[in-house]
Amino acid sequence: MSGYPIAVRPAGRPTAWWGMLIFVAGEATLFGAFVGTYFYLRFKSPAWPPVGLPEPKVVVPLIMAGVLLSSSIPMQLASNAAQAGRLAATRGWVLLALLVQAGYFAYEVHDFADGLQVFDISRNAYSSIYYTLLGADHAHVALGLLFNLWLLAKLATGLTRYRVRATQAIALYWHAVNVITLVVTLTLVSAAIG
Repeated sequence: MSGYPIAVRPAGRPTAWWGMLIFVAGEATLFGAFVGTYFYLRFKSPAWPPVGLPEPKVVVPLIMAGVLLSSSIPMQLASNAAQAGRLAATRGWVLLALLVQAGYFAYEVHDFADGLQVFDISRNAYSSIYYTLLGADHAHVALGLLFNLWLLAKLATGLTRYRVRATQAIALYWHAVNVITLVVTLTLVSAAIG
């Protein structure tokens, strides 16, 4: 025996989860700046959206945000299943979440492209912040889809401690993206409501 104390790792969240939390906090700050910019521009403008631009849709964006938000349930169930060592359930829940998220993403990218046909991003401050908020949010959804595809590829060969922790971290990412998407949606539809 060397006489040196042995470091005992305290029970708690894994390092991957904390790393993802730090990443998510940075992204939340970014979106906080975007939302702050949106409302700053809105309250400094005589008309929002400016004259000549269509009012933002309300019902469909809220439904789509709800659809994406619902994907937090299978992601959390995947995290729980991974912790319990249930490989098939983990794969199934991640796959279900991926299908919902991919459907949301496909619709939103199509809607984004259609919106660009009505008014382009460089038209005025409204169009600039509108597309910046949507584009940044869609980019985060795309990154989450890549995380899920990567995770499913890793889970194809089994469940390890590393993959359990990755599942927890990716579930946390999706919870954050879903909340961010809800905030972005409520921000954008606020122009039509208020």
